[in-house]
Amino acid sequence: MAVLLLRLAGPMQAWGVKSRFTVRATELAPTKSGVIGMLASAVGRRRTDPIEDLLRLRFGVRKDQPGTVIRDFHTARSLDGKDSMPLSERYYLTDAVFLAGIEGDEALLQGLDEAVKHPVFPLYLGRRSCPPTQPVSLGLRDASLYDALREEPWLASPWFRRRRRHSAFRAELLLDLDAVPADAHTGALRGSRDVPASFDPRRREYGFRQVERLEVPVTAPADKPSSSADNHDPMADVEEAAQCS
Repeated sequence: MAVLLLRLAGPMQAWGVKSRFTVRATELAPTKSGVIGMLASAVGRRRTDPIEDLLRLRFGVRKDQPGTVIRDFHTARSLDGKDSMPLSERYYLTDAVFLAGIEGDEALLQGLDEAVKHPVFPLYLGRRSCPPTQPVSLGLRDASLYDALREEPWLASPWFRRRRRHSAFRAELLLDLDAVPADAHTGALRGSRDVPASFDPRRREYGFRQVERLEVPVTAPADKPSSSADNHDPMADVEEAAQCS
């Protein structure tokens, strides 16, 4: 068994589980259905294609930068402009960075890793309006899902890390229950209806899974200065002025 790690970051993300009609909510972390759908898109599967092999993968996510929920009051009209579509409220996560991991057969994960780097269909973070920043794939790790998510360096943006440089940051970890080692259980369980039995728009079906919540300390990666890198930080002067006021 191996683990494929994914960096899920972008200006906006939206991971719906309970969205209905004119209110499109978002979860506070990537869902298993959303990530499985992204992987299926990467390998070129259509919504009616089988996904049983992907459903056998264990899933977990670490909140390296939780982000902020925003609301978009959404209006739309038909292409000819004559008809108004129903008004809707759509919620998004902004400025969020997540580390997601999937555990399974190494050969399958190697194919998924290559597909994410060269996707057949465009990748997006829950909704088509939410493209990811690069890189998405961080490659394979020879470790358990729990250990891989616990040991990977902190992926948060530099500005977010600076705000927490005086205190240790403990990241929230959400794991499939059967991926948590026996000596690490916290008892903080919840059910999540985000296991996609079918993406077919004619009969979308989702099942439940048990998710356990943990907290793990994370370590910032060592800075690697580069003579060719642009080290200009447009927020540095603003932060310095705020500290002096």
